[in-house]
Amino acid sequence: MMNIQRIWMVWLLLLLSPALYAEIKNVSEGKAKILGDCALCQQGIEKAGYEKNISRVSWDKDSKIALITYDNKQTNLDAILKKIALAGYDNERFLAPDQAYAQLADCCQYERMVKTKVNSSAGADHHHLTMDNEPSMAGSQEEPLKDLLMAYYAVKDALVETDGQTAAEQAKNLLGEIKAVKMGQLPHEQHMIWMEVMNDINMEALRISETKDIEKQRNYFSALSENMYKVLKVGKPKEAIYYQHCPMAKGGKGANWLSPFATIKNPYYGAQMLSCGKTTETIQ
Repeated sequence: MMNIQRIWMVWLLLLLSPALYAEIKNVSEGKAKILGDCALCQQGIEKAGYEKNISRVSWDKDSKIALITYDNKQTNLDAILKKIALAGYDNERFLAPDQAYAQLADCCQYERMVKTKVNSSAGADHHHLTMDNEPSMAGSQEEPLKDLLMAYYAVKDALVETDGQTAAEQAKNLLGEIKAVKMGQLPHEQHMIWMEVMNDINMEALRISETKDIEKQRNYFSALSENMYKVLKVGKPKEAIYYQHCPMAKGGKGANWLSPFATIKNPYYGAQMLSCGKTTETIQ
């Protein structure tokens, strides 16, 4: 009976969730792998990551990937993932305290990963969270291009939504991540290719950021995607990257893009032909 009640509560919260999400200013987006198994996990993860006017989380139980939207002047991705870890859910940056994991419902007892622990004595406020050790950061020596890829995905997602304004804003974030790449941390082959394509990637991101014309943005995005593919295909990402193709784009010439999901969501046509295309290569 208790499990049935919990499930009903989950669905009720999901139905009401749009009303709970007030406007977030200074928007940034990121994606992160968070472990969990069921709808109850989804409720716990999204509740832990939610803060009115500051952050919200949308988690997919099949891929274990969460889309995290936040006000970049009030919080950051690490702070949100720490709160989610404190609620009992291991993620790609932080391991939940054992006590928090033990308090999860039986259906939420997922197979755990090994990462940096979040101190369970820390408060929930993102301004006061502490860790036992330094966190394993995206964009570290472990995966030096991860933040760059997340920024690229944010541009792609805006184009899927046919949202020229957001695409321009996210392209500005991408420009920042391009500048932040530490070439010395790249493997030799990837370093050499990055040197070849860096200026082109920067130029295409700049062009997307300077216009809200969706068709122009999509054209620039095609060239951006090709250069991103060149540098990423020689790496060994922890999470699969799907290289996808739409044969109808660019007047029938076809165009490609990168995605963290195997499901097709076409950035060149959006809702008009959302599922047009196929995965031609999986980088892993």
